[in-house]
Amino acid sequence: MSFFSNFQTDKCPGPISGNPANGLNEKVCLQAQRVFDACIKQGQSDGIVLQLTNPTPANPTYPLTFISARSISSTGSVTAFQVDRLPDKANCARVQATIDIPVEVIYTDANGVEGKAVSSVRVSEDVILFVPQPSIVPFEVQSVVSAVAAEGTFNAEDNTFTVNMCITVVLKIVISVDLLVPSYGYCAIPPAQEYTQEICAGFFELPLYPQGTVGGRGNGCGNNCGSGGCGR
Repeated sequence: MSFFSNFQTDKCPGPISGNPANGLNEKVCLQAQRVFDACIKQGQSDGIVLQLTNPTPANPTYPLTFISARSISSTGSVTAFQVDRLPDKANCARVQATIDIPVEVIYTDANGVEGKAVSSVRVSEDVILFVPQPSIVPFEVQSVVSAVAAEGTFNAEDNTFTVNMCITVVLKIVISVDLLVPSYGYCAIPPAQEYTQEICAGFFELPLYPQGTVGGRGNGCGNNCGSGGCGR
């Protein structure tokens, strides 16, 4: 079982039926990251050059043939961010940041051996976000990222790939806080349902012996079955 496998209790996550205040019994302090603002940017970036490092297997035979490239983490590395508050918009600021997205590149070498290597994609963001006022605990700029490329061209002069990538970047303004929230109490954890591959399903349902009348006229044999016949 799991929370969503017909586990019948009101002490687990899921949709609320009836009065949502029913069962609230305390206020609890949670250590969490509060998201003050966020925005998403999606688009295609053409002509991105992927530098290859840490090839597996090592020392591939060039030239390489591109298969695919995809981000290997949903967390981007945010560097060189700058926040400039806007005087005409309360608590809003221009946020500029550079985000590095880790990428895995799949290819085949000149001998047809499939391999992979590590690379990265760097994108720049320049957006307007709500930024809280200064406090003892500072805010952070975080990013959620995704990048994929289905086609690429190998550059023999420097052993790189040039690709067109579909890139998604979500920028967030967050602060680690102690948050007071209403609570229904602790979750009831259901027992685990072990996964089993029913390789014998269908086989054990077969009868032990063939059903029907053996040798009967109504079994579809006709007057002649095979080289020896079924009898007349």
